[in-house]
Amino acid sequence: MKNKFFKKIFKISKGKLNLFIAVLFFISGFYTFTFYNPNYNGTSKSIIFDIRHGSTFNSITDSLYGKKIIPNKFNFKLASYLFRAHKNIKAGRYEIPDGISYVELLNLLIEGRPKNQKLVTIQEGIWQENLAELLKKELGINEEKFLQLSLEEKFIKSLNLNVTSLEGYLLPETYYFYDGTTEEEILKKLNNEIKKLFDDKEVIDQMKILNMDQHQILTMASIIDGESNSIPEFKRIAGVYYNRLKNNWRLQADPTVQYVLRQRGAKINQILFKDLEIDSKFNTYIYYGLPPAPINNPGKEAIMAAIFPEEHNYFYFVADGNGGHVFSESAREHQRQVNRYRIWRENNK
Repeated sequence: MKNKFFKKIFKISKGKLNLFIAVLFFISGFYTFTFYNPNYNGTSKSIIFDIRHGSTFNSITDSLYGKKIIPNKFNFKLASYLFRAHKNIKAGRYEIPDGISYVELLNLLIEGRPKNQKLVTIQEGIWQENLAELLKKELGINEEKFLQLSLEEKFIKSLNLNVTSLEGYLLPETYYFYDGTTEEEILKKLNNEIKKLFDDKEVIDQMKILNMDQHQILTMASIIDGESNSIPEFKRIAGVYYNRLKNNWRLQADPTVQYVLRQRGAKINQILFKDLEIDSKFNTYIYYGLPPAPINNPGKEAIMAAIFPEEHNYFYFVADGNGGHVFSESAREHQRQVNRYRIWRENNK
């Protein structure tokens, strides 16, 4: 009787043991297959992936899935929680190889081995060709491709812009750029910074008061930035040009003539009287109103000056010989200041 009982117990225990072992193998296999199996992105190439400071774990997961780096968001989240990795992911730019597993990916993002960054300062009012030259020197980009994209209709439309050139639509500032940043990425980054300036409600309201759109503001700002290196003067210079526009005067802005000469490949040392007669829509000595487009890439201060100009009665200004300008309300006073500046220039040759 006892033998039958123990045989029955042993039989049940053996069956449960086999079931337990089978379940254990299944879990182990599932665990290994799910978290350690390679995930292919379909390109056979590495994918550059950016994680911004302050990004949430869910947004990172969504981006990884959107770029096909991971095939399943739930499995990635499960692996992250099991390995307690979801709170330790570091911001940066990562080069993620094809065929990386969830565990390998998490290790990469936790250890924080992003690509190196370089600090680049872009001067306010920089010409497009000089910007391309600077970025080639600092980041090793293709200068010709950068300039080509700046004029490419398809690429410009991808930025939701209806213009013929990106000159004027790229904000000069100090930026961090990752190694290997492409020409497209740079153009998008600089343009996004411009867009942020125009998203402000106060800016939008002021532009309505001025009856100016973004293109006109950037065009005005580019002239302001071309006129002076003294930021405190920007709003006063803006006021001069708005006064001229209101009274239907020609702007007679020297930087627009410099732009025409630059477009013609001429060396710009000094504007001559004959240059003022060049027939170009950008020549504000001949044509009324603003030129067709920005003549450089204006900085934030010049853009803000174009949006919030100083109110005054000045219509003229001329260099004072010390890096600034003297402003005048009348043509007579202006001519007196011009003569004074010419004497100063002759004495300081």
